[in-house]
Amino acid sequence: MKSQIVIVGTQWGDEGKGKIVDYLTQYAEIVVRYQGGNNAGHTIFLNNKKTVLHLIPSGILYQNKICVIGNGVVISPIALFQEISHLEQSGLIVKNRLFISKNCSLILPYHIAIDIARDKKRGSNAIGTTGKGIGPTYEDKVARRSLRISDLEDEHRLEMILKDISEYYNYQLTYFSEKSISYEKVLKEINTYKTKLLKLTKDVTLLLNQSILLNKKIIFEGAQGSLLDIDHGMYPYVTSSNTTSSGIFSGTGIGPRNLGYVLGVCKAYATRVGFGPFPTELSEDINDYLFYKGKERGATTGRRRRTGWLDLVLLKQSISVNSITGLCLTKLDVLDGLSEIKICIGYKNQHEEIIANIPYSMQGWENIIPVYKVFNGWKKNTSGIRCFDNFPTELKEYINFIETFLDIPIHIISNGPDRNNTIMLKNPFCL
Repeated sequence: MKSQIVIVGTQWGDEGKGKIVDYLTQYAEIVVRYQGGNNAGHTIFLNNKKTVLHLIPSGILYQNKICVIGNGVVISPIALFQEISHLEQSGLIVKNRLFISKNCSLILPYHIAIDIARDKKRGSNAIGTTGKGIGPTYEDKVARRSLRISDLEDEHRLEMILKDISEYYNYQLTYFSEKSISYEKVLKEINTYKTKLLKLTKDVTLLLNQSILLNKKIIFEGAQGSLLDIDHGMYPYVTSSNTTSSGIFSGTGIGPRNLGYVLGVCKAYATRVGFGPFPTELSEDINDYLFYKGKERGATTGRRRRTGWLDLVLLKQSISVNSITGLCLTKLDVLDGLSEIKICIGYKNQHEEIIANIPYSMQGWENIIPVYKVFNGWKKNTSGIRCFDNFPTELKEYINFIETFLDIPIHIISNGPDRNNTIMLKNPFCL
């Protein structure tokens, strides 16, 4: 039996991790975010009510659960307190249930301004960032000039670091012909929230390691998806953190021996927001069908998601780099109306030659041609089904093929947005 489990996205994010974390939180005591920032968007439907979370772990909708934000997360205080306020207005108690590491780096107005200015300057070569200042904040962290939550305790140190950051970014903003940002204005803003932010902090590493010794059930919640990992994704069209399961160790301070089970969440098809390679991308009719039926807009930016068929080549890669134990397949119901469904099982080049390895450069992706296996659609409504045996034969064949090809079990199936639209074949906490 595993007391600590991981839930990660296996594609480009937007796989439905928020719903699955929310669903499995009923069996857990603590839910932990370990990387990313408010560029993530985790959508949860409960009793037809929609909640979108960006920073706070998806377990917060349960009143008796502890939620933790680890040091690997970058924090926008404004976004954080807006989220807390929204939850409290909905009747949820956040106080004494949310704890944040003092080692988290803060997202400041400078980071947001330079993030937007840089991507605008790139023109047709833009990365397509969310414009939330995530990348520049991680840059500061690596360059050892970051303003961390702990620095708010020392007024002199706060002012010293902020002045350095102000000079550094205002010089760059001038280069991009953008307006400089007032140091005094930012300092005043920080002083309005620093006391209440410090009240949320805790020694997260100590808390988690003590909880592990007490055998408490913990969910580690990933943000974005594995194909956006800064090291293992489709560079440079990636995010600025380690979205794979390995990010947990540096992002919280627990050790590798403490993890038991890794659940990989993937859609029954594929989507991605922004630019970058997408071998199975669709166009025209089927693209529009998946977009409208799947409500495929980014939870953070509202941008239209690109859609494509499920890619088992990339999914195998994600399974490998995350040490995935089992899969959760989401949004199966979106495929209900299709007469024909495809799955990518390999790649070839323009010369019809099979490509054995996944490319690691942008040039390598340019001439990729997916090889498909075609399945008959089931043409039946599956969103109300609660038992695997009651699925149409064609749908069961689709699922069984995925398991066989990947040589990994599917333990959870999601066939609708609500918490109750979930079929759990195996409970990760019981394996």
